[in-house]
This record gives sequence, C-alpha cells and structure tokens, in this order.
Amino acid sequence: MVTPRRAAMLRIHFGTEDLARTRIADTADAMWEIVSSLHRLQTRSGRVAFTGWLNQARDDLRQRELLRTVQHLLLPLAPRAAYFPDFLTPPQGLLGVEPGVEAVLATPRRRVRRELARLQTQQGRSVWARGLADGDGEIRTTVGRALHAYHRAAVAPHWPLIEASVATDRAVRIRALQAGGVHALLESFAPMMRWRSPVLEVQHPADRSIHLDGRGLLLIPSYFCWRIPVALADPLLAPTMIYPIAPELRRWDTIEPCPDHVIEPTLIRLLGTTRARVLQEARYTRSTTEIGRAVHVSAASVSQHAAVLRAAGLIESRRHGGAVLHSLTTLGRALLAGRVLPPPENAWQTVSQGTSRSRSPSPW
Repeated sequence: MVTPRRAAMLRIHFGTEDLARTRIADTADAMWEIVSSLHRLQTRSGRVAFTGWLNQARDDLRQRELLRTVQHLLLPLAPRAAYFPDFLTPPQGLLGVEPGVEAVLATPRRRVRRELARLQTQQGRSVWARGLADGDGEIRTTVGRALHAYHRAAVAPHWPLIEASVATDRAVRIRALQAGGVHALLESFAPMMRWRSPVLEVQHPADRSIHLDGRGLLLIPSYFCWRIPVALADPLLAPTMIYPIAPELRRWDTIEPCPDHVIEPTLIRLLGTTRARVLQEARYTRSTTEIGRAVHVSAASVSQHAAVLRAAGLIESRRHGGAVLHSLTTLGRALLAGRVLPPPENAWQTVSQGTSRSRSPSPW
C-alpha cells in the first residue's frame, strides 16, 4: 500500500500582539496583481475562471508587440514556481503601479543580487539577470518599462473590475472581523487556510514556519491569485500574504467608472431619491443592512428597492454567508456614470414606482 504524501504547509505563528496587528489591505495591490497575472499566463490552473481575461490579455499583448518581452523577460523574472523575488512586490504596490515600479527599481543592489541568486538556483542564469544583479542601469530601465507596458496592456484595462471584485471580498472579511474579531476573520478563510489558534496553516510548496513576533500580518485580497495564498519568502520582511478572493466573487465583465457622490438630477427624477441612492451604494457591493444604514432606511425597504432595480437589470444580488450582497451590473454602472441616457420617464414607470402595472416597451 502506498501512503499518500502529506501536503506541505506554511505555518504562521501568532502571539497576542500579532492578532491585534493583523489587518486586511484597503485595496488591490498593483504589483501583486502584475505578478499573479503573469502566473496565470504560465499554467492551465484556473484557465476556465480566467478565460475572458486570458483571451483579451494575449490579444492586447500581441497587438502591442509585447509577447516577446513578456516571454523572455517578465516570465523568467516572475516564474510560477516555489520562489520568485520578493523585490517585485514592494509594499508601495498598494499605492499604485507608479510607486510600485519605482520601489522595484530602487531596490538596493545587494538585495537584488541575493534574491536573483536564489531565483537562478531553480531557473538557471541569464544575461539580463546578471546585469540586473550587477546594477546595470540600462537593464533596470528595461525592466521598469516592461512592467509598465505589461500593466497597461493586461492589468490596467481591467482595474475597475479588479477593484470591485476585491472590494466585495474585503467587505465579507471585514464583516467577519466586526462580528467575531480576528479569530472569526482568520476562520473565514477556510478551506484555503486553517486557523488552529495560535497557528494559521496554509498550503505551501514546502514546509515552512513564520513567527510573526509582534509584527502582525497584512492580508491582501487578490484577483489573479488562484487557490493557494502566497507569502513573502524573506522572513525578515514585513509579514505579508496575498490570498485569492472567493471564486464566486470574482467577476468578469466590463465595468464603467461611476461617480462617488453626485447623483444626476435626471436619475433622481427617473428612480426617485431613495432608489437612486440605493443604486449608488451598490457600487461598493454592500449588504442589505449596510445599504440601509447608508441611506437611512430599513433593510426591508432596501430589499424592496433592490428587487425593482434587479428586475430592471441595474443590480445583481447574491447570498454570501448570512448576508445578501448587492452590486451594480454593467448597465447599472453605466447609467450611474451617465454613460447611458435615461429613457423617457414614462418608459420606466415600473422602476420609479415599483408597481406591478404593465411595462412600456424597453428602450433598449
């Protein structure tokens, strides 16, 4: 009889101070999304979930003549393997791609040399890696330009979608944190992580332990990370781990930007003040209770308005745990952004009044 091989584990050891300092990042990290999306190009794992992005990214990279750069520079630098350099994912990535790439290029030469030497034990040596390790300014500039060009082609066009999906997952985690503290937050990551206080167990390429030693843990929700969380390799760096957002929360459609505060007067006349505000709050992907709190109406009232908006194709609602989450559809986001002209008000009597009278023909 063959004994099944035990899965390798990353074990993160928490102390009391670490629990108090554990937090969820406010937004997606541009550099982690660049690296994780490069990983998606190197594997069949997750291909079905990312089919839309893969097709579009490859077309865009081909049209911009970036396929060779990606294949010969970026993929070897960020392989989907047990190790890739930590300097590719600096904390400044949470501030955006510009600060992130600047931080990559400003990495001290000694650290670059050390991390590339570790990478080369599994990837082999290359001319560009040797030049990068030696501080060759031209090669560093080439790497920076390649990261920017790849981001513009494969990540930036989908950033509103990435942010919306990540915000949805973060909202779920924050609700767990508010309801039951850090223990409930860490338990919410099951089954991809297992919380056995005071140790968080995560599937990993090799057995490894991290002792937080009072530093806490930064958890970053990621759109392109798939199934297995990824932690920084260097135990001396600020403890950071990205994790894949819940699969049912990962969206693939076209998201139009929408305003943060101002609701067009025509939209208020069309929907009514309360319903227009419910639509606006759904841009954050919020629960019924959260929308009610923001709009100052009861949860029952939000549910009624949501039902009408859902029937009109402006929002979608899905149950997650004990909550119902509401988010904008492509049409709802476009309408809120003013990219779709409202039809004559009599064509939307059902939407504005919420009655069951017969509807006018759809203007679309």
